[in-house]
Amino acid sequence: MPQTRFYLQCSGALARQAYQLLESAFEDDGFPLAVFAIDEERDLHEVSLYASETPDAVEARMKHVLAGLEGLPAIGRETLPDIDWVAHSLQGLHAVRAGRFLIHGAHEHGCKRAGEIGIEIEAGLAFGTGHHGTTAGCLEMIARLLKAERPRNALDLGTGSAVLAIAIARLARIPVLATDIDPVAVRVASWNVLLNMAGAWVKTVTAPGFHHPIFAHRKPFDLIVANILARPLMKMAPAMAHHLAPGGSLILSGILERQRRAVLAAYGAQRFRHITTYSREGWVTIHLKR
Repeated sequence: MPQTRFYLQCSGALARQAYQLLESAFEDDGFPLAVFAIDEERDLHEVSLYASETPDAVEARMKHVLAGLEGLPAIGRETLPDIDWVAHSLQGLHAVRAGRFLIHGAHEHGCKRAGEIGIEIEAGLAFGTGHHGTTAGCLEMIARLLKAERPRNALDLGTGSAVLAIAIARLARIPVLATDIDPVAVRVASWNVLLNMAGAWVKTVTAPGFHHPIFAHRKPFDLIVANILARPLMKMAPAMAHHLAPGGSLILSGILERQRRAVLAAYGAQRFRHITTYSREGWVTIHLKR
């Protein structure tokens, strides 16, 4: 039976709210639901819901569920060919190698090479699969840093799918605090942590910025990784300095190449020194120490 794809394109904050409401309303229907970043620089995200029956009724339910959200655009709709869209989408999502890490879905088990650390992240649930230049850059930087340093505890701020937290835990076998402002992301992160047998090291928490008691309890961190966006990273420079241990390392990403100097200036003002920068697909990943 042909499927209908319903979609909304809006800001990340609205997209996450819409995703939560739709997930709660349609959880018993078995309709696939996803949210993806279309253009991170413009903060444009898309929420999609796939239904194979009564499209008019489904759209009416969606409008009712989302009625309380202000600023949402009209719901788009398209009819898709009668194929297995989950399998089809996974065929195009190949495993990613970054440093010692192989990020893959369940459909690509068995492609891990000797010495690689495999991390399974399911595409339909993930807020970071390793395919974006920022995530891959962070993974490469983490692999390089952990060859030279032995941090005792780490923080993954804005964890998303928890792929970076899992990578640190699997390679260094140290406690990692993984936080995100979005409870949907934290739920996904918790699942991925268990899926990758990293529950003994990684703790996931919903927390905006550094405003949660757990930061005071777990600081100072020897390693902080934050793959967010340039502007919030610049604003958090003083808090990063406050929570990083003397001699600790900071890995920042979600930064466009043209934003690099401004970010370095903000952290230079907090007495951070630049160690190295990786560039990938127009994005940069920066290693700093203080």
